[in-house]
Amino acid sequence: MTEEHISESQDLLTCLVCLDTLKDPVTTPCGHNYCMDCITGCWDQTEEYSCPQCRETFTPRPILCRNTVLSEVVQKLKFRIPSPVPQNYVGPGDVGCDVCIGRKFRAVKSCLTCLVSFCETHIQPHYEGAAWKTHKLVGPTGNLLQKLCPKHQRGLEVFCKTDQTCICLLCVATGHRSHETVELEVERAEKQGKLKEILDEIRGRIQETQKNLEEAKQNVRLVKISAEREVQEVEKSLADLIHSIEETRRRLTGLIRDQEKSEVKKAEGLVEQLHKQMEELKRKDEELSELSKAEDHIHFLQVREYKYEYMCKMYLVPEKQKASLRQKAQASSDLLNAK
Repeated sequence: MTEEHISESQDLLTCLVCLDTLKDPVTTPCGHNYCMDCITGCWDQTEEYSCPQCRETFTPRPILCRNTVLSEVVQKLKFRIPSPVPQNYVGPGDVGCDVCIGRKFRAVKSCLTCLVSFCETHIQPHYEGAAWKTHKLVGPTGNLLQKLCPKHQRGLEVFCKTDQTCICLLCVATGHRSHETVELEVERAEKQGKLKEILDEIRGRIQETQKNLEEAKQNVRLVKISAEREVQEVEKSLADLIHSIEETRRRLTGLIRDQEKSEVKKAEGLVEQLHKQMEELKRKDEELSELSKAEDHIHFLQVREYKYEYMCKMYLVPEKQKASLRQKAQASSDLLNAK
């Protein structure tokens, strides 16, 4: 069997309710074939018995018998005919097909005239049948019953401008007879125009706000740049000042240390000189003390005259020289104590 013939056989042997190969096929009075369980399930859920494909209504409910010939054909060909490509089943948030029995496929269109949602397969009669050409199809819409007039259970086809509500044709002839009414499309066009004006205004304000936002962002960037520049300038000025202070500190410290070394050297020299004088004085003190204890008068007098003249020359200094030595000693002592 060629691929074309297989495709044709697949279409003929597919149930338009479950979209699977026919099981226990039955034929409705209009000539369309369905699974026994699928068509009986459809009719069990409604009081009106019609063909899901052509919508022909039957009164009373037809008695369906198993189509044995078609069943045999299905059995012979079911292993040679590939299963139809599955559609997407309805999921959370999706609108399901109102015609599918059992697990429903996702609806692709909703008919505002029939108030029914259809999957890809069950919408085909609306595309092909002349009786449905005038029906208004929209995208999958849930709660189609909200499209009905709650009072007369008929489709909402007119807009009452007086009451600002959607009504059916019976409402026009009854409670809204003296009201100003227009077709839904006319009111929609009018309100669409007003909505467009509002949208244009909002979009204009969005553009203006966007412009102000960009300016504000630019101001923020400029403030940050200016602040960063000032911080860098302050840090540089402080760094220069700190460097200058450090240089001055090092220079003054060096001068003080140099002066300290000079004064300490002088003071230490004076201390050393005074130590030597002290040692010499102590030595002479011992000599003179020994002389004072001598019993030989001649020796005492001879040595004493010699020692006395020498001591006067060496150790008896003028008062001015004594004062100068005392001042130098005191200055050296103060400097050493400070060190």
